[in-house]
Amino acid sequence: MNTPDPAVARAAERLDTARRTGVPCDPVRDLLPPGDLAAAYAVQTLLADRSRAEGHRVTGWKIGLTSAAVQAQLGVDTPDFGRLTDDMAVPDGAEIPWDAVLQARAEAEVALVLEHDLTHDRHTVADVIRATAFALPAVEVVGSRIRDWDISAVDTIADNASAGAYVLGTRPVPLGALDLRTAGMVLERHGEPVSTGAGAACLGHPLHAAVWLADTLVRLGHPLRAGDTVLTGALGPMTTVEPGDVLEARIDGLGSVRARFGRTGPEGDTR
Repeated sequence: MNTPDPAVARAAERLDTARRTGVPCDPVRDLLPPGDLAAAYAVQTLLADRSRAEGHRVTGWKIGLTSAAVQAQLGVDTPDFGRLTDDMAVPDGAEIPWDAVLQARAEAEVALVLEHDLTHDRHTVADVIRATAFALPAVEVVGSRIRDWDISAVDTIADNASAGAYVLGTRPVPLGALDLRTAGMVLERHGEPVSTGAGAACLGHPLHAAVWLADTLVRLGHPLRAGDTVLTGALGPMTTVEPGDVLEARIDGLGSVRARFGRTGPEGDTR
């Protein structure tokens, strides 16, 4: 393994310490060249290498920054991506320990599960449709190891695109049965709506986001593979999460999925 750039190594260590201690850290943008997204992805890759060394495997990818408003807020004009790992996957309705994700928030998304690799230099929507086995409703639990969500694009990319955990529904639906662009979404907390949206909120269509990811990962030498789960991006505004919350996302044509959060951490921590 190549020796990482010292600045990249320092940023990775800061984020990893936050993960291990459960104490959010200062932003890492002060450690990296201003606006250097390549350096941020290098931090993400170094942290992924550490995760793999701990015995975890990559189960797929998440797409972030699919909202034009969020891109403008962070000063970028493109989405970002992060890795999903086996320890992030939570069964539908199972309890997510409150200390599992730092500063947790949640959003509803369309998940694609691939049946075939996507290895072309440039992909079309048809390529993605042919490669997809089925779609599922998903709740992504995002989190930030950076204190108070004080993030730039560099910070969130380095922090694995703020990935925390993900919950998938259990009724697979073929893409031919769906109109994902117009599919409405409602995310409820204890039965009360807290976020609404539709597929068009995700880069105009969740499949557009998947095409972007497929092309990007081929350029980086990590093409999407059969069996990968792809979280295509938020269908509506992110919502905060409190201890004991039960969130249920319903997406037209896909059904529903629940994320349930524990009330406290091991020492009664309710941060």
